[in-house]
Amino acid sequence: MITIVDIIFWIIIIACFILSFVGLVYPIIPAVVMIWGGVVLYHFGINPNELSWISWTLFVVLTILLFLADYLANLHFVDKAGGTKWGMRAAAIGLIVGSFVIPPFGVIIVPFAMVLISEIIQKKTFQESITVAFATLIAFLSGTFAKGIIQLIMIVVFSFDVLV
Repeated sequence: MITIVDIIFWIIIIACFILSFVGLVYPIIPAVVMIWGGVVLYHFGINPNELSWISWTLFVVLTILLFLADYLANLHFVDKAGGTKWGMRAAAIGLIVGSFVIPPFGVIIVPFAMVLISEIIQKKTFQESITVAFATLIAFLSGTFAKGIIQLIMIVVFSFDVLV
């Protein structure tokens, strides 16, 4: 029998899953934590026996892949373009600041500008600096795409285990 509490929990679970995708554009929202929040709420609030050990294992593996996707995209694109540590730090700071400045475009524009300025300060030519800034942009977009796919897989695994 479905109770009002179950309905409220389901609303919160669905909201967590939706917020996880919002977290792709607004990095201030911890996307993977939102997914885990929905899964844990289901497990402890609705049915502790429904999710299989395979699902829990997949959640852990996919969470690790989620973090690796971001790291490896940055490592590949920015390092290949010759970016400095300061450029990578500027990108991280710019991502946080950009989520508050002209959202959602700020997460693209602010890190790009900060990396460009940071690389110029590091005595790189304008052409080298713009290359690194574009590489940072590509790293962000590819990492975000990969994280979105992984998050979707996590939600599908959850849904499959719960509904089937």
